[in-house]
Amino acid sequence: MNLANGVILSLAYILGLLSTGSPWGKYGILGLGIGAAIVLPRFWRTGPKSRVWLAAGIVGWLAALYFQVRVPQPAPNDISKFVSAQNIRGQEQVVTVQGKIATPPRLTQSQRSQFWLEASKLNEVKNGENKPADVSQGVTGKLYVTVPLLQATGLYPGQEIAVTGVLYKPKPAANPGAFDFQAYLKREGGFAGLSGRQVSFANEPEKRPWGFWTIRRRIIQSQVRWLGSPEGQLVSSMVLGNQAVDLPYDVRNKFIQSGLAHALAASGFQISLILGVVVALTQRFSVRTQFIIGFGALIVFVGLTGLQPSVVRAGVMGVGALIALAMQRKVKPVSSLLLAATLLLLFNPLWIWDLGFQLSFLATLGLLVAVPAVTKWLDWLPPAIASLIALPIAVFPWVLPLQLYVFGLVSPYSILANIISTPLISIISIGGIISALASLIWPLAGSALAWLLYYPTQWLILLVQFFSQLPGNSVAVGTISVLQLLTLYGLIALASLSKWWRRRWWFAGLIAASLVVVPVWQTKVTLFRVTVLSTTGEPVLVIQDKGQVMLINSGDATTASFTVLPFLQQQGVNEIDWAVAFNSQPSLRSGWSKILERLLIKTLYVNNAALGSINAGYSQGVPLQTMRLPLGQSVPVGSTSIKLISDQPPVLQLQISNQTWLLLGNFKPEEDGKKLGIIKQLPPTQVLWWSGERLQADLLKQLQPKVAIAASATIDPETTQELRKNKTQLYSTDRDGAIQWTPSGGFETTLEATENDLGINY
Repeated sequence: MNLANGVILSLAYILGLLSTGSPWGKYGILGLGIGAAIVLPRFWRTGPKSRVWLAAGIVGWLAALYFQVRVPQPAPNDISKFVSAQNIRGQEQVVTVQGKIATPPRLTQSQRSQFWLEASKLNEVKNGENKPADVSQGVTGKLYVTVPLLQATGLYPGQEIAVTGVLYKPKPAANPGAFDFQAYLKREGGFAGLSGRQVSFANEPEKRPWGFWTIRRRIIQSQVRWLGSPEGQLVSSMVLGNQAVDLPYDVRNKFIQSGLAHALAASGFQISLILGVVVALTQRFSVRTQFIIGFGALIVFVGLTGLQPSVVRAGVMGVGALIALAMQRKVKPVSSLLLAATLLLLFNPLWIWDLGFQLSFLATLGLLVAVPAVTKWLDWLPPAIASLIALPIAVFPWVLPLQLYVFGLVSPYSILANIISTPLISIISIGGIISALASLIWPLAGSALAWLLYYPTQWLILLVQFFSQLPGNSVAVGTISVLQLLTLYGLIALASLSKWWRRRWWFAGLIAASLVVVPVWQTKVTLFRVTVLSTTGEPVLVIQDKGQVMLINSGDATTASFTVLPFLQQQGVNEIDWAVAFNSQPSLRSGWSKILERLLIKTLYVNNAALGSINAGYSQGVPLQTMRLPLGQSVPVGSTSIKLISDQPPVLQLQISNQTWLLLGNFKPEEDGKKLGIIKQLPPTQVLWWSGERLQADLLKQLQPKVAIAASATIDPETTQELRKNKTQLYSTDRDGAIQWTPSGGFETTLEATENDLGINY
């Protein structure tokens, strides 16, 4: 088989795996191969034969089937099978799970420790006592476990423990732009989670089992000892990768905002350094000895990083370079990259949907394809400076389309930040590797060598902080479609492979920018949509009004960070025209502050009850212009008008297009009888939005809602029956996810569910 045929078959295999994103994708790949076998040989007479294209179609089809076979499925006695129906409906199921720790504990953003547990036994917990369940004979499966930090002290892989906590099944993303926790666990081979409260230990072994985790811990402890935090974790992260080190999330997020997230991922750069050192130190030895030492060094490094896909990919390419060195042959970089990707995806086809693997592959491809051309354009500069500038410029266009597809964000300063930071990253990476090797022999020597990196690490942190605080450090343009993604990469490929397009790269760039900017602009000036987000606690609503945005409530800090901001980012929102805070809960302070860290709010309306709380939340140097929301008066905001009916309990009326929406916040008729009389004077409302608690029948009769939206996991059964009797369409944000309304399409839910799935008690 010649090289061209091998490249075609490798690409067919990768495309076949990518086709699994569509239900009919594998048949499309097979049809594409058959069509290419019939058509292409007639026009490309010197190209591959028909049988090669036909084989490519079959390979792609088989790749899709192979992917489906390798997708993890729960076993008959998987622990996820024993999540009770009551737990799915929102009632806690407290259990004790026994098993063996599979991974070292990691710190989560909620400041809890997380690890994977290989479950072996399940016991129900009732009335504070362990009561063996019917399935106590044993369970299997991986369990995603989180426990308080103190409970995780001293835990290590291979340890037998018992964890008491709440067993649950993960849910899919309930809001547009939100993290799909269910899909993440499935890719990792898990189907249930455990929110642990207490950890108890089985018989402690006399000696802890050895593993790469012990070496990682030794390196990290050595580098943190004299460098401190976060400098020590940063050096370890740049050597071992951020998946092996608990780098503080505030530092990690600043690297992401500055476009320097790749610096925290161990990958090809570290592999190149290791091979360079090995070759330099073994020049006097035979080629065979060089290969053995180099291969051993790569195996150790890949194992230390925890088999991260990007590192494994780089390691496979490093082995290819060693083989070429041993055979005295010149390596073809792009072919080696394609071979490495194919071998990795044969080993684990699920990595095709791993974002780290995708970004690493594209960045490496950009380096191999574009760096020579960019360096040639910069030949008027000294070679060292030209290569320094060429690296980020070459990588940027190759990773940008994928970033837009996944995050919808652009980091305008990323190229400049990469150019300035590359010398510091190189110094820290080389010094970190030397320090890591020294710590394996003598931890104190490793600490001393790591201490020499203190100032370069400090300068890098200050540089990242500077770029992350610049105005417009990340611009939300909205996520792009699959068609836009494929078209952008098609243009990049043309500009890289075709001489005509390469000479007119600016024209390809103009077309690419138009493909992103024009649809975003058209959507913003024409879209009118109301979105009720799926949140816990305080309800949140977003109105997109032809380029202007109104946000009602922010939720607490967690809701703002993981629900509100990701949704606004996906929609390409960089500023909020109007915000309304009409709830006096103290949690509002942290929610609004999180939003103001990322977005500009032009006007914030608050009621009397919330005004003191909001101002108190920004008394420490954070300016915020607020306007009091008058009681009983309509306030126009764009094409919508808002009217505060009551302060306590908070009741807000919205006039959206030709519909009247009524929001009842924490409304309890038994406690708010005086306010009930005010509400009964309201005209009928089309949409009722409330907490899911009981509403009196005469109130519902007065309001006569056509649609009712409950911001709760459970809905009062009497209220449910009354709404059904009145033929009211009932939604639950916990069951249905985010609910969106447009004048032309009506109401649509994010999740597909029936009323008996969860959350509604009849």
